[in-house]
This record gives sequence, structure tokens and C-alpha cells, in this order.
Amino acid sequence: MALTKETVVDQITVTENGIVLYREATRIMEDGNQLSQTYHRTSLTPAQDLTGVPANVVAICNTVWTAECIAAYQAAQAAAEAARQGA
Repeated sequence: MALTKETVVDQITVTENGIVLYREATRIMEDGNQLSQTYHRTSLTPAQDLTGVPANVVAICNTVWTAECIAAYQAAQAAAEAARQGA
């Protein structure tokens, strides 16, 4: 009767503006049978620091976050901020 805890990235999504969303599932297992499972969701914006992010998520970020993607995201953020200040 051995209890183990495993954490896996079970879902990765990329939005049209380059934001990467991923979900980690933490599973408590006993002799190969799952006893419980919890989830933790995280979002990453283009050019964000990837320290501590799972390797498979980093690989997707490095593929998706081209120079054009980062520039478009930053321009959209700047435009949104200007609109807020002008309101």
C-alpha cells in the first residue's frame, strides 16, 4: 500500500494573442489507483519569464512567441492602457 503523488501538465492552450494557458493535475495514487486529483491553472503572457515552468510548456512558448507575436501583444497592451487613461 504505497501512496504516491504525481503532477503532470494535462492541458495546454494558446490564445490568438499569444497567451499560453496550461493546467497541471496533481494526482494522489495508491497502488496504481487514483484516489484524488486537483488542478492548478496558469497563464503566461508573451515574453514572460519562464523560470520554473514545465519543459513541455516552455517548448510551446518558445515556438509561439515569435518576435511578431511579442510585438503585437505589447502594442495591444499599450493601446489598452492608453484607452484606459483617455477615458
